[in-house]
Amino acid sequence: MRQNTIGIDLGGTNIRVALVEDHGMILKELNEKTEVEKGPEFVINKMVRMINEINQGENVKSVGIGAPGPLDLKKGLILDPPHLPGWTEIPLVRILEKETGLNVFLDNDANAAALAESLLGAGRDYESVYYITISTGVGAGFVINGKIFQGAQGYAGEIGNMIVNNAGQSYLGLNRGALEGITSGSSITREGMVRLGVKGGTEEVFLLAKNGDIVANEIIDEVIKHMAIAIANIIHTINPAVFILGGGVMKSEQQILEPLREKVKEFVYPGLKEIIRIHPAQLGTRAGIVGASLIPRQYE
Repeated sequence: MRQNTIGIDLGGTNIRVALVEDHGMILKELNEKTEVEKGPEFVINKMVRMINEINQGENVKSVGIGAPGPLDLKKGLILDPPHLPGWTEIPLVRILEKETGLNVFLDNDANAAALAESLLGAGRDYESVYYITISTGVGAGFVINGKIFQGAQGYAGEIGNMIVNNAGQSYLGLNRGALEGITSGSSITREGMVRLGVKGGTEEVFLLAKNGDIVANEIIDEVIKHMAIAIANIIHTINPAVFILGGGVMKSEQQILEPLREKVKEFVYPGLKEIIRIHPAQLGTRAGIVGASLIPRQYE
């Protein structure tokens, strides 16, 4: 029987720390603002306090952290994430282990969510699961037989920078025509402002599309087309058993999922058309923190 672990979902806005039992049930949880503007030392001290508070009377041995990349997983470093300004080569694992006395394991936040959905969510019946989160950005994680595939340098799944449109623009230092620059919530919001003059973000664009607005539907159609291209590329490269889609944009899954399934069929070999599996995520906002708690299992 495995021991309860602590999961940490470290984001640019919030830090969530939870005690999680073996089957993914959250037993205790703390949620505080990251206050990233106060610098890494302040935030790390806050994490230490939250870990110690959660662990009081629990005798936990391991902590898993899901954090935004880029990361150096072998050295336990946070390198220089856009959402954690000032965090340049921060040895987070070493610091937390020293301050808490616990075993600490770090991975990409998308990998953490992928792990949760693979073991406990929509992918639990499949041996290989490709999880894609479509939110402010676009990230992904690939889980095979319950293990995260990290790649040689830990960058596996960074599909946000995958080129899906050679004629596309470049945003946020990504490749010209990169997936994230076309399909993320940020890109939908941007296109809504530029082409429709709306300021209600992604949700307003989807609402206008649902109500028949031609331009809004064009924006959504472009998102679906380019996500379908990316998924087809992944299918032809690693052929996962199932795709699981999560993230904030998937709140509008009724407008996305079925058109996406049909569009993917246009880009794959004929023999694959009827066996493509694309499902919505099941764990919602729990995925990140539950997945973080599962990271130590990867090293058992």
